[in-house]
Amino acid sequence: MLSYYNQSETCVVLLHEIYGINQHMKDIAKKLSEYQVDIICPNLLEIDGSYSYSDEQKVYQNFKENVGFAVGVEKVKKLLYQIRDEYEFIIVLGFSIGATIAWLCSDEQGLCDMIIGYYGSRIRDYTDVIPKCPTLLFFPENEISFDSIDLIGEIEVKRNVRVYQFQGKHGFSDPYSDKYCSNSAKRAEREMINFIRNSISLSG
Repeated sequence: MLSYYNQSETCVVLLHEIYGINQHMKDIAKKLSEYQVDIICPNLLEIDGSYSYSDEQKVYQNFKENVGFAVGVEKVKKLLYQIRDEYEFIIVLGFSIGATIAWLCSDEQGLCDMIIGYYGSRIRDYTDVIPKCPTLLFFPENEISFDSIDLIGEIEVKRNVRVYQFQGKHGFSDPYSDKYCSNSAKRAEREMINFIRNSISLSG
């Protein structure tokens, strides 16, 4: 687990991609901690270190076989139950599989106060979920395995859901990925911070 504690009443629960707690997640955690919020990034894979981007297919297969969304959601909900009374405001921020897990945690009233998800492509398997809290989702224009426009059309009509689509591919916000798109990453980050600021007061 990666964490930063600032004695804040707000906590961001950061959910990593299939690669684990890599440098991208560490950078995000550090950057968000500068807003004087607490950060908790659970290790959903329960491994030391992280996987390489070059092993994407193998790593995703590992996630499906050894973790899976059901177990991932169970772990995150358990954490949310544990910290719920400690914080006034809890934000669940997820990337890829982490975004889908965040989405699946949004269906329980009061468990968290905000969901933010970057390119949660497997949300397409769970479009029956109706978020009980404000939800912000970012998708790329180009997804290899499905048409993101169809998914966006299906979920953006739901109450509490705001969706943005940016130029680029799955992974556009990760500067360590060959899918990185600087302009889209900056725009998404700006929308994320504004979304949070509309609900709580951020320092920094």
